Amino acid sequence: MDFAFDARTEELRAQLLAFMDEFVYPAEAVAEEQRAALASPWDTPAVVEELKAEARRQGLWNLFLPDAEYGGGLSNLQYAPLAEITGRSPHLAPTALNCAAPDTGNMEVLAQFGDDAQKKQWLEPLLAGEIRSAFAMTEPEVASSDATNITTYIERASDGTDDYVITGRKWYISGAMNPDCKIFIVMGKTDPDGTDIRRQQSMVLVPRDTPGVTVKRAMKVFGYEDHSHGGHAEVVFDHARVPVTNLVGEEGGGFAIAQARLGPGRIHHCMRLIGMAERAIELMCRRAVSRQAFGKALAQQGVVHNWIADARVTVEQLRLLVLKTAWLMDTVGNRGAHAEIQAIKIATPRAVVDIIDRAIQLHGAGGVSQDFPLADLYAGARTLMIADGPDEVHQRSLARRELKKYL
Repeated sequence: MDFAFDARTEELRAQLLAFMDEFVYPAEAVAEEQRAALASPWDTPAVVEELKAEARRQGLWNLFLPDAEYGGGLSNLQYAPLAEITGRSPHLAPTALNCAAPDTGNMEVLAQFGDDAQKKQWLEPLLAGEIRSAFAMTEPEVASSDATNITTYIERASDGTDDYVITGRKWYISGAMNPDCKIFIVMGKTDPDGTDIRRQQSMVLVPRDTPGVTVKRAMKVFGYEDHSHGGHAEVVFDHARVPVTNLVGEEGGGFAIAQARLGPGRIHHCMRLIGMAERAIELMCRRAVSRQAFGKALAQQGVVHNWIADARVTVEQLRLLVLKTAWLMDTVGNRGAHAEIQAIKIATPRAVVDIIDRAIQLHGAGGVSQDFPLADLYAGARTLMIADGPDEVHQRSLARRELKKYL
């Protein structure tokens, strides 16, 4: 395993680091000021569109897609250090590069499973950054960590038309509050009585303006509404009708598509989490050398030394594990890297939460305030211990894989 950055990666890293310094970090405060003046908090600040235009001009666009026909043509190993850099400003940088969830996963689904008409209507404008999208799987009434629990129904219309009728309630549907969100990929059951519980589900494309689709409210995360990502919404599908041609892939293929979508999504989250940890360490160090308590700088306090040293060791360990996972995904595929994907999804969020928590502690009251990004970073990192499968589900699966060797 060779994790040295190749020439292409080094070139893009240098370009992206300069883009962050020149454009992204200065835009963080500007975006907040502009958002406060918008008619709706879900509208996009002008500076975000400016960032997108500049990123596209520089060729820093759709880097997450390994398919050169649609994206940057980078391997997972090449993309990993770039995603890490964007994680340092998680609410601006991924969006600026058109590499933000949930659009990334939705574009991957459409590129891999969509037909030509679906790609033309939805994938192309997503690739161009002209629209946003949402992925509707999680439901409030069931434990959605087990996707076979999904209770939304996707039924053939009974009136003889060639339509599907979708009925169900979803929540924490990321991006759905954004007025630019034009399309939902909805997971529901087309064969609820099927003998194979992993073949009961399908995915369909549901335009946001479809009659019967209601975006009811924004769901908060630790008190944050997450405007930059387009919020996390509760969405009701009340006999919403779409043509059968809106089926993604085949009937009964929803579970497999979800697994194909979530594998890359999980590693992308972990890549960005490492960038979040690096931002927290930087803030911790700057605070430590600039503040005094009990007659000496915080940087001279032994406990602060421990926090910073432990954070550095942890980040280096996590980065190597994420790079190994990316390398495996490139060489043996997502299935071959399944155990490692689970491992990073368990290890990275909880470790980064701890690092950010130490940085908050070092900042005192400032750490929980809006004057520093730490509270926001904490909320995002802590949420990833639940999103894309809670830790305990991954632990269960990984343990069973280990035990299988001895049974």
